[in-house]
Amino acid sequence: MKIVLINPPHTAIGSRIPDDHLPPLGLLSVGGPLIDDGHAVSLIDAEFGPMTVADIVSRLVADSPDLVLIGHSGSTSAHPTARVIAEAIKSSDPKISIIYGGVFPTYHWREVLAETEAFDVLVRGEGEETMRRRADALVTNRPLATIPGIAFRDGHGEILATQPAQAIADLDAYRVGWELIDHRNYSYWGGKRAVVMQFSRGCPHLCNYCGQRGFWTRWRHRSPELFAREIARLYREEGVELINLADENPTSSRKAWLAFLEAMVAENVPVQIVGSTRADDIVRDADILHLYRKAGIVRWLLGMENTDEATLALIKKGGAKTTDREAIRLLRRHDILSMATWVVGFEEEKLSDLWRGFRQLLSYDPDQIQALYVTPHRWTPFFRIARERQVIEADIRKWDYKHQVLKMRYLNPIVLVACVKLIEVAVQARPKALLRILFHRDPEQRHSMRWYTQMGRRVWFHEILEFLFRRRHLKEGPTLETFWGAPQDAEEESMLRPQRHVKSLDAAE
Repeated sequence: MKIVLINPPHTAIGSRIPDDHLPPLGLLSVGGPLIDDGHAVSLIDAEFGPMTVADIVSRLVADSPDLVLIGHSGSTSAHPTARVIAEAIKSSDPKISIIYGGVFPTYHWREVLAETEAFDVLVRGEGEETMRRRADALVTNRPLATIPGIAFRDGHGEILATQPAQAIADLDAYRVGWELIDHRNYSYWGGKRAVVMQFSRGCPHLCNYCGQRGFWTRWRHRSPELFAREIARLYREEGVELINLADENPTSSRKAWLAFLEAMVAENVPVQIVGSTRADDIVRDADILHLYRKAGIVRWLLGMENTDEATLALIKKGGAKTTDREAIRLLRRHDILSMATWVVGFEEEKLSDLWRGFRQLLSYDPDQIQALYVTPHRWTPFFRIARERQVIEADIRKWDYKHQVLKMRYLNPIVLVACVKLIEVAVQARPKALLRILFHRDPEQRHSMRWYTQMGRRVWFHEILEFLFRRRHLKEGPTLETFWGAPQDAEEESMLRPQRHVKSLDAAE
């Protein structure tokens, strides 16, 4: 069967400003098993250009596929674009079967199928095994109701969902379809040939705002040795220089992470690795941080989220300010860059809270910061807490963490964005930070910081211009619950807990 995977063009500022592009790992992860099952699989990465909807449809129709899969890592903000693409495909050729996957359709399957008939099937949860079963069902004419982990309309137009699929127990049993991309087209970190990879899926922590924890159901990791071997192969055969880890928390298991570090050191390939983790894991691993750097780790994004203890308690972040500060100090000692995320937009915040947060960021002394805005997801416990807050941004393409979407009690949007932009400049341009950019003892890290500073400057100006001339906030918007629907935290886990891996389609049924 001929299958085409589509990565929709994204509207987020982070996707449009940088000159670098990263490959769509989710689609490649689904594509590998489909290729191994004998299907002819190709990828349309519409981020390049970006491609117009007409261009996507024209290229797709020329390929005459039997099946189309649409998915995007930023699935909430990418949903409107995914829908437009699907409707254009159906208008061009109604016979093409369209499948839609990702975090957003996993939870909003009822609404998505009700708002458009362009999508035939929605995948709920991980897609590797579910897509194999869907493709096989098309070939063998088996009914959709036999496939776990999907939602669809039956012959009478009724919207149905099958039982949840089981989360994958053995992540090494499904390979990534790297052959679907030309590695020369993908780069990051200032032109370095790059890919996105996952050592683990999920997170064992209980942050109540996280939209990823429940999607992955349980934290699992790949074989440390096999993962290191795959990275080494990508370097030796494809010239990949940088690995961007998509994990929520790859360091959750010290034992597994140490095994990976040792395996990377043994492979002896000069790749650089960036990713995100928790400050308390860094402090825990103080005695092995030299292995982090030797294995290629050059930057960690530390999800500190906020500098206010009451807010951290509200979102159940865990950790402490002293731990955050110590983690940054330890990373710097080993020439590993730190990026601190700082989330704003909580309802009760005042100017005094932003000032206190700014001073705390200065005391942390991170190499880089990333300011984000509170963005509740309907399937998280935090949504229930925030359900009565007013929505000021009705365009869900802006629900990407980089735009304010909820009304604050004390701060007008123009005041908040002005404060955030000033804080970003003050933290990134403080003398300590500038001296590191200019004179860091590691030339590779100097390159990294200069690239990030240049990119950040472009994004900074674009966000201000966008706010002033292209945004129209609602003055009296609906409540969060009215806008999205009732809380879904009772359905937070998208899949059944992983059990024994099923190796064949026959055994799976």
